[in-house]
Amino acid sequence: MILLGTITNVVLITIGGAAGVFLKKFLSRRIANTVMQGIGLAVVLVGLSGALSAAFTIVDGNIQTDHILLMIVSLALGAFLGELIGIEKQLNSFAKFCEEKFTKSDGTGPSFAQGFVTATLVFCVGSMAIVGSLEDGINRNPDILIAKSVIDGIAATIFASTMGIGVMFSALTVGIYQGSITLLAMYIAPYIDDIVVAQMSLVGSILVMAIGLNMLEISKIKVGNLLPAMFIPAIWYVIRLWIG
Repeated sequence: MILLGTITNVVLITIGGAAGVFLKKFLSRRIANTVMQGIGLAVVLVGLSGALSAAFTIVDGNIQTDHILLMIVSLALGAFLGELIGIEKQLNSFAKFCEEKFTKSDGTGPSFAQGFVTATLVFCVGSMAIVGSLEDGINRNPDILIAKSVIDGIAATIFASTMGIGVMFSALTVGIYQGSITLLAMYIAPYIDDIVVAQMSLVGSILVMAIGLNMLEISKIKVGNLLPAMFIPAIWYVIRLWIG
């Protein structure tokens, strides 16, 4: 069944987020802050390990760098496009709309927008989101996305326990994002190979690390505006095929 992986992901994020909102009532502000710091460290590690594994390979005992130049170009061009479109501003506007329509803010703790945007980015920019959606669309195999769904459901519980109900609404953007990639993959399968997927995963891992740094309040990187960077490698590959 096409889109089974994405549908499963949306359901488990929603369930996990609901569980986290319930648990939030029993956490003090001090405990929530410490938990958030721990999650931030874990997110940084996940992004760093993914980036290193995609960027460096060992051949005959020698370390070789792969995809570094394209990664730099992708981040620079992606940042330009993201700022031009204003992706992060749009995400925050959508979060504000959802908050006004469906929830009430008590004015304490992290804002609805913070929970929504942070969870959306964490669930969307990881390599499993890209690779899993492509695998589901090209080979009709949802296994990667189903495994991701379990991980995201647990993460949603933890996020929502500290950041609130905004985390639950990230399921909407995850569904649109992964569903779009899955459906698109059905048509671009002839133009995608393992190298392109590895390049996209490298950029995605860099963005995951940036999310972790933001969660730790070390930086204020506009990760949302960097999202187009993940798709630059695929666009470049298609251009190369077209020009021969």
